[in-house]
Amino acid sequence: MHKTIQSLLSEHDGSALAIGAPDRGWMTYECLRDLAHEVADALHGMGIGKGDRVAIVLPNGPEMAAAFVSIAQVATTAPLNPAYREEEYAFYLSDLKAKALVVAEDYDGAALGAAEKAGMMVIRLRVPVGSPAGYFTLSSEHSGIVGKKDVSPDDVALILHTSGTTSRPKIVPLLQSNVAASAEHVRMSLNLTPEDRCLNVMPLFHIHGLIAAVAASLAAGASVWCAPGFDALKFFGWMKEAKPTWYTAVPTMHQAILARAARNEEIIDATRLRFLRSSSASLPAQVMLALGDTFGAPVVEGYGMTEAAHQMASNPLDDGAQKPGSVGVEAGPMVRIAHETENHLIDDIGEVVISGPNVTPGYEGNPEANEKSFFDAEGHRWFRTGDQGAFDEDGYLVLTGRLKEIINRGGEKISPLEVDGVLLDHPAVGQVVTFALPHPKLGEEVAAAVVLREGAEASAQDIRSFAATRMADFKVPRKVIIMDEIPKGATGKMQRIGLAEKLGLVEKA
Repeated sequence: MHKTIQSLLSEHDGSALAIGAPDRGWMTYECLRDLAHEVADALHGMGIGKGDRVAIVLPNGPEMAAAFVSIAQVATTAPLNPAYREEEYAFYLSDLKAKALVVAEDYDGAALGAAEKAGMMVIRLRVPVGSPAGYFTLSSEHSGIVGKKDVSPDDVALILHTSGTTSRPKIVPLLQSNVAASAEHVRMSLNLTPEDRCLNVMPLFHIHGLIAAVAASLAAGASVWCAPGFDALKFFGWMKEAKPTWYTAVPTMHQAILARAARNEEIIDATRLRFLRSSSASLPAQVMLALGDTFGAPVVEGYGMTEAAHQMASNPLDDGAQKPGSVGVEAGPMVRIAHETENHLIDDIGEVVISGPNVTPGYEGNPEANEKSFFDAEGHRWFRTGDQGAFDEDGYLVLTGRLKEIINRGGEKISPLEVDGVLLDHPAVGQVVTFALPHPKLGEEVAAAVVLREGAEASAQDIRSFAATRMADFKVPRKVIIMDEIPKGATGKMQRIGLAEKLGLVEKA
């Protein structure tokens, strides 16, 4: 089993294609390995080495992918969302204790202001004209001397923050061994080979894109074609150019792709994907079935989170082995169910817990969170995911929702995912997100935001009446809001927590 990011790349055919992008030549594995040496020399010459933290603020694309892979072989990477404001950068750069910030040569955005106010080293990334996808050079006004020390499996390769929807974001350090293990887990569960090619549309400041698309592809000696972000209008044109064997995305992206699939049948027929992958949020069963019918390929739903360096479970790839509504079987770490408040495992519905080589050693500088999130039982150290679920009779994991998102209506516990599933069966409903609406007597009431299918018509009362025929009265949304678009987070996921405030249904606290 590989233990470092460098070892993931070391054995592949140097002439094989590694990283591609729109209207660019391909970077080979030999070129990628050479780039890693050049980056190491450049960073060492700036006084940056093992253990130093380097924040990266770059647009989505091949340079972001190559920067992560190469810088992580020298120092600790900390990719940040390019859409943050200066105050957010100031917080994250300080919280991370970043030594340097990498930005594009012509960048003049908010991260620069935050870095300069903090007196932080700024490193400029330049793409020489005519260079292959992902190739770059680094320059800085700073210089220094640092001893060249090889990173070890126990060194931190990647630092990310949790989303912090309900509290201060927590720092998640992922070791070289965590990243390498998770990349291998994805590679094995998807049977990736050097013949495979991933079309990446996921943001590369997020664990899903970094591990499932980039690191897993490179672990297999396969290629990854990096789009400049997600754009449903351009997706099929990219598919035609990239000729991928698979792509990975979040459910909202898949739904947007489905909406444009009918007018792109020729490209779909010509591409013949080996499979599609979905992760980072629960994929509605209806969407999984529609994707499979549209693309004529298996749809593999994976289950991942930052603290696990992404993948925890996955639907098997074998013919007919995918189970709609389930996130599959354990695919890397051990996955079990624990009591939600007591530190022991159970054989019933409860909190999903994991243990394995891909799991973070713990949150940085947050002993209280670690005390709540980790426990020892049956000879293993378990991490509490915050998700509620259970295994079915076939050993497939079915999630009922985030514990924090479970709606408590006067003592009745309601799974938002269950309500989503019912409302999506309405022929006019294209997207839905069920969420908690504060209620003065019941504590919380059920509400749902809905996007109708193109050309379809339905009223909020129509949808409520439909739901009333399918579920107990206390689960039926008391409020249904029909919208053109549901607000999403930076990674394309719909966020239930705080949605009532975002939609102006309650006063902000």
